[in-house]
Amino acid sequence: METLCKKGCQALWADIDLMEQGRILPELQALDAQQRKRVLGEIKSIMAIYKNSCSLDQ
Repeated sequence: METLCKKGCQALWADIDLMEQGRILPELQALDAQQRKRVLGEIKSIMAIYKNSCSLDQ
């Protein structure tokens, strides 16, 4: 989680998009599908706070 979050706001939105498409990020390759799903949920929860101030479109 920390490694992903250090990428920055816009990079995290891009990672969320990739994960929702079923892609496995290099940082998450060691995790099984359930763990990756949990990480995606946690990242989405964290990023919901920044929805209006930082988006992939900015």
